[in-house]
Amino acid sequence: MAVRELEWNGPSLLPAGFFARPAEQVAPELVGCRLVRRLDDGGLLSGLIVETEAYSQEEPACHGHRRRSPSNETLFGEPGRFYVYVSYGIHHCVNVVTGRSDWANGVLLRAVAVPGEPERVAAGPALLARRFGLDRRHDGLPVHPASGLWLAPRPSTLGPAPVLTQAQRIGIREGRELLWRWYLRSSRSVSRRAPGDRQPPRPGVALEPSGVGL
Repeated sequence: MAVRELEWNGPSLLPAGFFARPAEQVAPELVGCRLVRRLDDGGLLSGLIVETEAYSQEEPACHGHRRRSPSNETLFGEPGRFYVYVSYGIHHCVNVVTGRSDWANGVLLRAVAVPGEPERVAAGPALLARRFGLDRRHDGLPVHPASGLWLAPRPSTLGPAPVLTQAQRIGIREGRELLWRWYLRSSRSVSRRAPGDRQPPRPGVALEPSGVGL
């Protein structure tokens, strides 16, 4: 069952200036923040962002690298808005626009951990969009409670600097040399871990001397 709250009692939302920076700066700082959506019945669905990827117009993997079009127009807009596109004609992917207007720049939200739900319910862009019920109707919405969809700062329980892993982006053919993917190392909800990085044990599971969960 979804974790739902009647009122948002969490920390204040991220300030507008947070997004007015290059995607490769914003992406790692979004790991550990919370994605929050107000549901139709007034309740809230929220989860911890555990994986992100950065994209920018000067590199070939970015949607705005070759041309500006009606489908990617939001990515060229002002920072602090959601950019939702369709991948392979079927899957929705949720991004946050960063940087500055007239320059394609954004952060893909790759995975979210939803408290009280299966650990991999939103472990990937398509699964994330499906679990939160997000599609092209949400493209262009400001990151703000007034729009019903927003981002809240990292909870204090993560500490000031959670341990992240930096790795190659996934599912692209060009720009693979850029290590513009970040994920929360302690999370089991990451879509795909870097080579050699083993899945952490479930809470309460003892470790063998080798460090492998039982």
